[in-house]
Amino acid sequence: MAVESVSVGFKVYCLTVMTMVAATYTVALRYTRTISSGDMYFSTTAVCLTEVIKLLLSLAMLSKETGSLGRLKNALVEHILSSPKELLKLSVPSVVYAIQNNMAFLALSNLDAAVYQVTYQLKIPCTALCTVLMLNRSLSRLQWGSVFMLCVGVTMVQWKPAEASKVQIEQNPLLGFMAVAVLKSSDTSLWVRNIQMYISGIVVTLVGVYITDGHNVQEKGFFFGYTPWVCFVVFLASVGGLYTSVVVKYTDNIMKGFSAAAAIVLSTVASVFLFGLQITLAFASGALLVCVSIYLYGLPKLDTSKLPQKDADKELKEKLISV
Repeated sequence: MAVESVSVGFKVYCLTVMTMVAATYTVALRYTRTISSGDMYFSTTAVCLTEVIKLLLSLAMLSKETGSLGRLKNALVEHILSSPKELLKLSVPSVVYAIQNNMAFLALSNLDAAVYQVTYQLKIPCTALCTVLMLNRSLSRLQWGSVFMLCVGVTMVQWKPAEASKVQIEQNPLLGFMAVAVLKSSDTSLWVRNIQMYISGIVVTLVGVYITDGHNVQEKGFFFGYTPWVCFVVFLASVGGLYTSVVVKYTDNIMKGFSAAAAIVLSTVASVFLFGLQITLAFASGALLVCVSIYLYGLPKLDTSKLPQKDADKELKEKLISV
């Protein structure tokens, strides 16, 4: 019993940390891209620096896991230097993640943090469609209903977005929405895999820096416009992202749903105080629909194969009523 109690407590801890990281990162990034004073930093350098920090942290964790510098060296030689094919394979998701991370900066430059958090949940219907079309898996009627509800909620939020009175830059909500849309479309040690991923990620993001901001970086410097707030955003993106990738296996879909809904609420409250966000009825209604749909989508799928159809329908209705 004691083990179960500790397990539940740890899951709650994971849920709390994931929620705080998601909400704080979104709000802080929004702040640095809109109302933070000083020269605007280059987002591509922030993404690249995040990958570097993740690599260093993964090396530290692998060193702790192996127990000695000799074993660490052997692991790096075996899985990194002697495995160029693995690095090449991981370069593909590295490109995807680099695009995603840059799109987050673009999205939060044009969308309020609360609107971003709600719209970001479009990853759920995208994942659902990929699961059905590519993996030949089926969704329950409850899950399809929740996907439809989520799309309606996001549409309501985007139809008449809430306005932030303290934002100091000109915004393009359509561009921000498109950025969010792009944002979500083995026996090897976890830390070794991370190191392989981040090495590829550093190369990819450095190419992005050169292509997008190469001239400006040469003229003004890699860390141009960096403030304590920008450093805090990089810290959250690296440490928080790495932490989330580790603890996500300890949480189920329902807990992840609660975390996403709580992050929306926290981001909304923070946006009201920091950015002067004016909540509209459409936004409030849409956000509520999204939160409910996230919870419904994460509910365990009913096994109706062994139930008569009438009993299966009755159980489904009872579940919906209980929600």
